Amino acid sequence: MDRFLSQKFKFYSFVSISLLLYVHGYNLQDSYLTPYSTVQEPLTFTTFIEYFLANGALRFRIPLLFIISGYIYSLQDKKPYAERIKRRFATLIVPFFFWSAVGILVTFIWQQFDVTAQAVRDAALDQLGDNRPYNEIGWPGVLYRWLVRPVSFHLWFIRSLFIYNVLYPFISWFISKAPMVWLAIVFLFWHTVFSFLFIEGQGLFFFSLGVLINKYNYPIYKKPLWFSHYLSWLFFLGISVIKTFMAFELDPTNAGTPFILYALHDISIGAGILAIWFGADPVVKWCMEKKWFQWAASFSFIIFAFHVPLVHYTTRLAFVYWNHLPNYRLLTYLVVPIFIFFVCLVTGALFRKIFPKVYRLATGGRGF
Repeated sequence: MDRFLSQKFKFYSFVSISLLLYVHGYNLQDSYLTPYSTVQEPLTFTTFIEYFLANGALRFRIPLLFIISGYIYSLQDKKPYAERIKRRFATLIVPFFFWSAVGILVTFIWQQFDVTAQAVRDAALDQLGDNRPYNEIGWPGVLYRWLVRPVSFHLWFIRSLFIYNVLYPFISWFISKAPMVWLAIVFLFWHTVFSFLFIEGQGLFFFSLGVLINKYNYPIYKKPLWFSHYLSWLFFLGISVIKTFMAFELDPTNAGTPFILYALHDISIGAGILAIWFGADPVVKWCMEKKWFQWAASFSFIIFAFHVPLVHYTTRLAFVYWNHLPNYRLLTYLVVPIFIFFVCLVTGALFRKIFPKVYRLATGGRGF
């Protein structure tokens, strides 16, 4: 692989994961934003900024991570299938169970104190909708959450990625024989929010796209002749702004509203990936030459795995102490993700130094 392309993969993986804190750190009244969510509260500077970032401009991250994953995985076609799956189990599923347990432990500890227990209840992260303390739910319920429905809900990404790796021979065959047919099918899966067991339509489409880009040798290492830095960023940010305003103005009871917002969501993601990937090479080169950036980027997986549920609980806790301040909701949204980012870095550095073997297991060998 080209050296600069490898650097771009590392750079954008770290950036995409770091920005995840702002996608998960919003504090709108609607605590679960879908691509077609409207906002049932007044349009203010705070609510606009939160929706614009969390459900608009920053939504390119997970698709880009899946594209990178598909591209890199398809580079290893010469390795035996069983060997690749065994390795991916160690690098994806073992960390899934580890960090799912960490999320449960963090939640349990926060449930032991009145103020932090209220923060956990207010965050309402339980995927089964039962936000009682774990000692009331009991061991069977806690075990089910650990294995299937973790409070660290974002871990769906690595679980689904493992499923795509298992299905890779089928995906690869279809892309080799009928690439446009396959992309059309999985595009519909993405656009209809298809989900079956642990197969998510969004991930399958972009993982497949990454595989296709590699197999057909699309030159992603250089900017296309038709690409314009100025127009790409203008279009990307413009679409995100338009979608944000529409989320406040469109009638949520109108049958056409979800279709309009979802169409803008899809366009925003595509435009965002192009603008980000081809429009920031000087930034990538500058950052990847800095030792401090490379050091921080080595903890990408720790930031991904550890920030949930911390960012949600800390947001609700900040409300308790900051609700007397002007614009406390915006202050919380801007400050808490940065705080949790540094908590993750410090935790990762100490974890790697003190318990290197456990760290290797928990991260799938990443960050060494």
